[in-house]
Amino acid sequence: MSVDRKTLELLVCPVCKGKLIYQRGDEELICKADRLAFPVRDGIPVMLEEEARSISLEERDALK
Repeated sequence: MSVDRKTLELLVCPVCKGKLIYQRGDEELICKADRLAFPVRDGIPVMLEEEARSISLEERDALK
């Protein structure tokens, strides 16, 4: 299940308020600035810092 496009346009990183990148295959919203990946569960973004996973520099650099 994917996230609604309008919802994606409204969401920002809860830590820095920056832009998020939606990774459909991994079902994650990624903040490149903070190197955090927020999970999307059943089409619902979980925007809690404690639920996010840290991403490596390599993962961040591989993003568009």
